[in-house]
Amino acid sequence: MNLYESIKSNKEKISVIGLGYVGIPLAVEFSKHCDVIGFDINKEKINQYLNGIDPTQEVGDENLKDCKVLFTSDEENLKKAKFHIVAVPTPINQDKTPNLKPIIGASEVVARNLTKGSIVVYESTVYPGTTEEICVPILEKISGLKYKRDFKIGYSPERINPGDKVNRLTSIVKIVSGCDEETLDTVAKVYEMIIQVGVYRAESIKVAEAAKVIENSQRDINIAFMNELAMVFDKMNIDTVEVLKAARTKWNFLNFKPGLVGGHCIGVDPYYFIYKAQELGYHSQIILSGRQINDEMGKYIGQNTIKKLVLADKKVKGAKVGIMGITFKENCPDIRNTKVIDIINELREYGVDVLVYDPIANKDDVKSEYNIDLVSYENLQKLDAVLIAVEHEEFKKLDIKDIKNMQNKKNPIIIDIKGIFDKDKITGCMYYRL
Repeated sequence: MNLYESIKSNKEKISVIGLGYVGIPLAVEFSKHCDVIGFDINKEKINQYLNGIDPTQEVGDENLKDCKVLFTSDEENLKKAKFHIVAVPTPINQDKTPNLKPIIGASEVVARNLTKGSIVVYESTVYPGTTEEICVPILEKISGLKYKRDFKIGYSPERINPGDKVNRLTSIVKIVSGCDEETLDTVAKVYEMIIQVGVYRAESIKVAEAAKVIENSQRDINIAFMNELAMVFDKMNIDTVEVLKAARTKWNFLNFKPGLVGGHCIGVDPYYFIYKAQELGYHSQIILSGRQINDEMGKYIGQNTIKKLVLADKKVKGAKVGIMGITFKENCPDIRNTKVIDIINELREYGVDVLVYDPIANKDDVKSEYNIDLVSYENLQKLDAVLIAVEHEEFKKLDIKDIKNMQNKKNPIIIDIKGIFDKDKITGCMYYRL
């Protein structure tokens, strides 16, 4: 009996290492078909899962309570599994170089508990070559086992879109790869247990790694183009939203919009590709330029907010500006690498008093990560300007009168980054959007 059949018949177990926005949906979905061990070094997170609380909001509290995952922070439990999925984050350092500490640490944990005949599949986004050149040597050295003889390796890049209720784990084609044909077949069949739309078998691990990196780099470049257009159109006194409405009437126009580009994928992955290219002697031009444009958008929006305060004849130093939304994207509690913080920092440099409201973000996480105390909706009063940074559904339900009522009566200002309001219906205030 091969490993896939053993997993399907509950004779062998799957482990998921790293239970964040990627790992928890995987663990819960696999647990509907086989025995699953969910491991994370964060004991507090494990306790939340054990109590049926889903801080990611990716699977929901009810599904969490009903699932059969063995949640644990005791790595010894990993010895009971033969198919390991590593789904830890891969952030970047301050100098924009890859921070591989999480994936190295996860590899060390797996290695200490690796048994003969196991397959280790990495889902973390990395530059091509990371799995085989960095992770495999760690697994071999610590476990004492021999690669391709005692254990095998696969790579299947995560494609989960946090907060997306339409494109879910089971409805997105999964890229899979393996170190040999037998491993590829096993990895493919295991994932086919949960992926309703099927899997795509990549030619090699490096091909699968590269595919993931360019998916997000492509989006990053396209959004950077829109951001650059928005800055130029602003100087021309042309409304970018109206330009895009007109351009979209052509069937093959790509529907991208300007905005903040943060998060743990699009705002990070291009730097992994750039790093590897530089290591090989090639200096990226298009990808790096796009990333630099997007990295500067928070500062650009902050500076434009200052300009509006000046034009509205308001004193900048000590002005009260309400920021609505701090997560990196709409309808999602994830605050990792949010570019809203760049706006906040820019405003604070001018002495602006910034109040941040977000009904979806976790207050403790925001305080821990950015040292910001979120305010309640009721605290948004007597403001000099309101900046809507994130397109939460809750914000889209607000009326322009609601936004005006948060402000002092003299020259209210609305900075609507994503253009969620109809500008033709806005009167009696200064309105700006990208």
